Amino acid sequence: MMHSYTLMLLLLVSSFLVQAQTINTGWLAAFTTTKINKKFSIHFDAQWRSGDRHSTMSTLLLRPGLNFHVNNRLILSSGYGYIANRRSFILTGPADEPITVTGYLPEHRIWQQALYTHPVIGKNTITHRFRLEQRFLMQPSIENYKLSADGNTYANRFRYFFRSVIPLKQEFPFKKGWFAGLQNEVMFNFGDKTSVNGKNFDQNRLLLSAGYRIQPEMDVELAYLNQHVKGRANAFVNNHVIQLAVYTRF
Repeated sequence: MMHSYTLMLLLLVSSFLVQAQTINTGWLAAFTTTKINKKFSIHFDAQWRSGDRHSTMSTLLLRPGLNFHVNNRLILSSGYGYIANRRSFILTGPADEPITVTGYLPEHRIWQQALYTHPVIGKNTITHRFRLEQRFLMQPSIENYKLSADGNTYANRFRYFFRSVIPLKQEFPFKKGWFAGLQNEVMFNFGDKTSVNGKNFDQNRLLLSAGYRIQPEMDVELAYLNQHVKGRANAFVNNHVIQLAVYTRF
């Protein structure tokens, strides 16, 4: 009896480990805000993300939007996102040999957000971001071992983010010099979740960074980001990311 319980435990542990995946990737990102007038500005961010071990492009993200500056603390925004994701499928070939079909499938998003900034610990600030996303996920179709999109499914997601930039030399206003960055973002699915992972929790992203403010309008930041993504059933991905980002404000 003891041996049977031990075997069952080993099978359960093995099943859990098989569904856990750890990867190492690199992300390049650019975030730009361009003023139109006192009340409106244009948001744009572009991101390039590698696959595991920095092998190839996994994701290309382009996200424009329009900002409305309610006051010096609150910004309301809305926009569109285009995300090309690399997908791979293993099929059985004519001679029963495995054939890997790889390609990029797009996701289209409409998003709305509120960005609120307030002071903490002296003159340092913390920014909170509340974002809603309406996601149109392209479904794969394979014909003659070529991948293409065949219709889409719809999903909703809510994202909460906080971020603080802490100047190493406490001079205010902070115009130039080194800083440390801390941020965390958690994402939840809601509504019909069958086209995603079937669960409320989607993923969490924790970021620790070191950066340099070249001038009041430009920051360069090198960061470690831990991305924990929940899959279906008990599967999850733990992604260790090195991110290089540029922030500009015109």
